[in-house]
Amino acid sequence: MSKRKRSKPGTSPGSLIFTGNKKLAEPNVTLVQYNEEHYHERHEKNHLPSLKSGDFLNWYDIRGLHQVDLIEQIGKQYNIHALALEDVLDTQQRPKFEEYENGIFITAQALTFDPVKIELLTEQIAIFSNKDVIVSFQEDENELFIPIRERISNSKGTIRRRGSDYLTYALLDLIVDNYFLILDQVEESIETLEGNIMQRDDINYKNRIHQLKIVILKLKKIISPLREAVSQFSRCDEQHLDEKTNVFVRDLYDHIIQLIDMVDTYRDIITGLQELYLAEISLRMNNVMQVLTIISTIFIPLTFLVGVYGMNFDMMPELHWKWSYFALWGLMLVIVVFMVHYFKRKRWL
Repeated sequence: MSKRKRSKPGTSPGSLIFTGNKKLAEPNVTLVQYNEEHYHERHEKNHLPSLKSGDFLNWYDIRGLHQVDLIEQIGKQYNIHALALEDVLDTQQRPKFEEYENGIFITAQALTFDPVKIELLTEQIAIFSNKDVIVSFQEDENELFIPIRERISNSKGTIRRRGSDYLTYALLDLIVDNYFLILDQVEESIETLEGNIMQRDDINYKNRIHQLKIVILKLKKIISPLREAVSQFSRCDEQHLDEKTNVFVRDLYDHIIQLIDMVDTYRDIITGLQELYLAEISLRMNNVMQVLTIISTIFIPLTFLVGVYGMNFDMMPELHWKWSYFALWGLMLVIVVFMVHYFKRKRWL
């Protein structure tokens, strides 16, 4: 895991310092303009596309945050608060919601799960929204919002008839819907691991259980603050959130509550999985010890007989008997058969 930079201690609030990883050679900016009748989309690198004249809702989708001048430019153009821009460039922010005079600002985490490595990858999504414009920021070129752009371009649903608050909701809803897919993948990993543990114990299973616990912990840390952010979004001023859209935001809040319940359930399941792993190891160890104990128990009387007749005494009557060797072997075989039969009746074998 690569280390991320931190803002220098003592810098003034609102200082624009990029703390993430440079993932693109050049920032990519997509401008989507639309209303009920028209849709326009433009793509540029390193600078903001010019606006097409008309009564449109404008959505800038910015990928690549390392060019601070570009972020500062769009901040000045749409009067985005310096503290919001600072949070955009500080890509280690926890999910949050801020309301300013001229708009609202939300950060969330987009997630990707690697089921092979049992690793949860995160990327910060920042969204600024006011009545006429929405700006979304992220480091990666991953086209997370393609379904939203397709809905807008195809004029499906109510998104073309609603304002910027509904588009903000739609972007957050897409992020949250992706969380459900991530949790489905985590559940599959848990079920697969549980089946493997029941078949045999392996030191790698212990590592995978630990990795799953880390994944669940990260999910908890990401989803819990998002619940509070969406709650604040649903209660913000009516100039930033229409009552018709608020119904959808409250539904989004319910989805996040459901996610938190699922995360808590999976955390308990993983704890039980760890206990199952330890129990399986203990059971197999007990089985091994049982077999060794039975073998030792069988050989105790045999060792006794061999030890008695291995003594170097001349006055032992059995030593001069013609059939003594075969009689001793017969006696030992009878003892073995008797003890094995006895152990099976007791269900120790």
